[in-house]
Amino acid sequence: MFEIEAERPEHGPAIEALLDLSFGPGRYAKAAQRLREGNTAVPELCYVAFAGEGAERRMVGALSFWPVVIGGVPGLMLGPLAVEPQLRGKGCGIRLMEKGLADAKKLGYRLVILVGDAPYYARVGFGPVPPGRLTMPGPVDPARLLYRELDIGAFGRAKGPITKP
Repeated sequence: MFEIEAERPEHGPAIEALLDLSFGPGRYAKAAQRLREGNTAVPELCYVAFAGEGAERRMVGALSFWPVVIGGVPGLMLGPLAVEPQLRGKGCGIRLMEKGLADAKKLGYRLVILVGDAPYYARVGFGPVPPGRLTMPGPVDPARLLYRELDIGAFGRAKGPITKP
């Protein structure tokens, strides 16, 4: 139902429109955005999803990963993940994440963090960061700060601030 492709420069305007639709202008005020400002997403880990065929084909999802240092450990921040509102719950976001996490592991990344809804992201292996273990560059609901090891034991040394590389 969804075709996932590598993000290309010409996708930029459609991705921005999808992010605006999904998150609104408040997306620029979020703590995770502080880690994106002045940073560059990992090009090999930026994806778009399409649905439909022919003239009906349209972008319905987008995902990017950003390099960060997670409490002293190099890693990635997942997000933003955006899916067209009428297609949420149909598997597009999960498929984008499964591809991205598998590709990140192949590229040698060991640890990923995100800020999001724990029950949803648990479906691809994310769990809550223990309280007080990591800090974001701005206020974040601690229950929404999640991590996933791509290599067993990668989270063991992570403690302190999450920063840009």
